[in-house]
Amino acid sequence: MNVLWIMADQLRWDYLSCFGAKHIDTPNLDWLASRGVRFNQTYVQSPVCGPSRMSFYTGRYMRSHGATWNGFPLRAGEPTLGDHLREIGVTSTLVGKSHMIPDSEGMQRLGIEPESIIGTRVKECGFDVFVRDDGTNHTDYPGRHAPEDYDQYLRQNGMEGDNPWEEWANSAEGPEGELLSGWLLENAPLPARVAKEHSETAWLTTRGIEFIEQQGDEPWLCHLSYIKPHWPYLAPAPYNDMYSSDDLPPVNRGNMERQTDHPLMQAWMDMRVSKSFSRSEVRDLVAPVYMGLIKELDDQLGRLFAYLKESGRMEDTMIVFCSDHGDNMGDHWIGEKDLFFDCSARIPLIVFDPRKDADATRGTVTNQLVEGIDLAPTFLEFFGGKPKPHIIEGRSLQPLLHGSDSNWRDFCVSEYDYSTRESRKAIGVDQSDARLTMVYDGRWKYVHAETMRPMLFDLQSDPDELSDLGNDPAYASQIERLGALHFEWARRHHNRITRTAEAVEAMADAREPPGILIGYKDRKELEDDGLSMPSHVQF
Repeated sequence: MNVLWIMADQLRWDYLSCFGAKHIDTPNLDWLASRGVRFNQTYVQSPVCGPSRMSFYTGRYMRSHGATWNGFPLRAGEPTLGDHLREIGVTSTLVGKSHMIPDSEGMQRLGIEPESIIGTRVKECGFDVFVRDDGTNHTDYPGRHAPEDYDQYLRQNGMEGDNPWEEWANSAEGPEGELLSGWLLENAPLPARVAKEHSETAWLTTRGIEFIEQQGDEPWLCHLSYIKPHWPYLAPAPYNDMYSSDDLPPVNRGNMERQTDHPLMQAWMDMRVSKSFSRSEVRDLVAPVYMGLIKELDDQLGRLFAYLKESGRMEDTMIVFCSDHGDNMGDHWIGEKDLFFDCSARIPLIVFDPRKDADATRGTVTNQLVEGIDLAPTFLEFFGGKPKPHIIEGRSLQPLLHGSDSNWRDFCVSEYDYSTRESRKAIGVDQSDARLTMVYDGRWKYVHAETMRPMLFDLQSDPDELSDLGNDPAYASQIERLGALHFEWARRHHNRITRTAEAVEAMADAREPPGILIGYKDRKELEDDGLSMPSHVQF
């Protein structure tokens, strides 16, 4: 049995037709949903690429693994999904993006050679790498990662240049043949210079198929991780103008949000990206292309699913589709990802389990609260591994996939470290206090903001999250209740990972280690406890 774990980057849950979107049709993902389970309330552990993915790859909350922002390394020695699977004979391979930053200082301190097998896996978040492409391969970017793969491919297909990614995949052409950068939002409606059959989405699909074709009888997990529809918002023809502003859903924002007294929200709406996407003319340019990139992804997944059916891999492969976070796209007067509104922190999740045990749930939807960290224990159980609750903080989804009764979670948690964001300095928050925590119980969404009042939303009466009730005394009891849930979660063991619960119980039953005798007054007390002194010791 195998796992194909597909992840899109910055894909909103409500831009897929199987999740209820009316403005776009995604028939291939709809088909996958008809064969599996659609999880309708799935939340990431941080609404930003790096920390979200590190939680996916470790099965642990952001506060536990410590990689709290893009460019913050996952510390050397942090257990990953790849580590857990290798223990039971399963390879774990990356095809695409991981956003992993190596802990070079930690590796040096521990004497790990970066180019060794162990060093390579530590650098790559536990994965073996078939292809690594983080999708930000412009020339000046310090995190430019393995550009030779896609660059070489483009050159082989006649697209030359010092940086083919920048000059073809992320550039359009002006009327005089000049290059127009995909970084500038005004160029979004123009077609990328790269043809659709050579785009990164198409190329990564091909590489994913090539990886699967090369596999034998040994079990494997393939993390096929796409870089789109993440910015730069530039799509190849015909996806660049497949949609127009007339196809967009109404923007979700209200004037009352503009009147907020919350200093952080005031600062966030004042950031450049927020002010930009709050302009209708910008959203009308970019959001149709965002839809086009999603449509391109769905078309390529159709090609992938056709291969899986033709090759017989649908019979022995669990297929999981999700994203690492969403995109605000002007909702709530903000842009980019960030914060805990559903457009950013809630993600699509579809799981196809090929086993007969999952037949009863095919094509169904569950509203159980699910977290991104639940995938790691799901994969571990799928491959027959033993649970590791002292390390992995998520819960296996197998009971929900197989329709068995399960005492599921009552709330989910997401975290956000805004210490590097300009809004922190705008309101004078020390970097040590620049953290937010969301607690969501299926109706009430509570956001703890250190040094500030909390935010509160009632998604039953206000599903669009337009009214922050955090300063309304009428809801003090809800704030107190949800704050207590936050405190309950914070008090849990998050880093006692070197001893299993069974080992701790054995240590408790054995009391002191052998030969250690503490607190005994005399020989009788010792013998009454069933113990004795070593034979060479005299009383």
